[in-house]
Amino acid sequence: MKTSADSVRDYLRAVERESSALPADRRQELLADLAEHIEVTRTERPDAAIGEILAELGDPRTIAATALAEAGNGAAGASARSGADAPARRGKVHPLVPLLMLTLPYLFATVLPDLPAVQLCSTLFRVIGAVLLGTSVHWTPAQKIIGVLLTAVLPTVAITIWEETTVAPAGDTPALLANLITLALLAGTAAWLWRARRA
Repeated sequence: MKTSADSVRDYLRAVERESSALPADRRQELLADLAEHIEVTRTERPDAAIGEILAELGDPRTIAATALAEAGNGAAGASARSGADAPARRGKVHPLVPLLMLTLPYLFATVLPDLPAVQLCSTLFRVIGAVLLGTSVHWTPAQKIIGVLLTAVLPTVAITIWEETTVAPAGDTPALLANLITLALLAGTAAWLWRARRA
């Protein structure tokens, strides 16, 4: 059976999860304010059910969106106040999705090089993965740029040079080695981005 402490803990965890894009200090301040408000309300109204108190506070998503909008407005100043009514942007795509979309299609294209449909799908998935990475809230702008350069731009340039010029050595062994190096670069970059992501 859930106790009132469990309900409060679950509520605060939901707010924390929904406000994960906030800086850690601001998120902790928000959680402390909510916990204090709940305690004060429980002291002032001991007969009130905890569910009623939490309902009066509002939905965790709404609280997080408001806090995110306020944090954005505080940082952006007067220019952002014109869009204050717009909801705060929250990442709806799991951070693993762009990383997989940037890495796995290259593997399939390497294993099945003679199928044009696989090559086309690989390119499309990698472009979508790069866009998702670039628009994600899980990484800093510098991490996004490095990630797109190492997982999309550099391999594409290398493939183009390899296939369209005479720079590449002939034979299957150099091609296999180049593909393995590219796969290692993609996997390494994806692993680095995974570890560097924001909570």
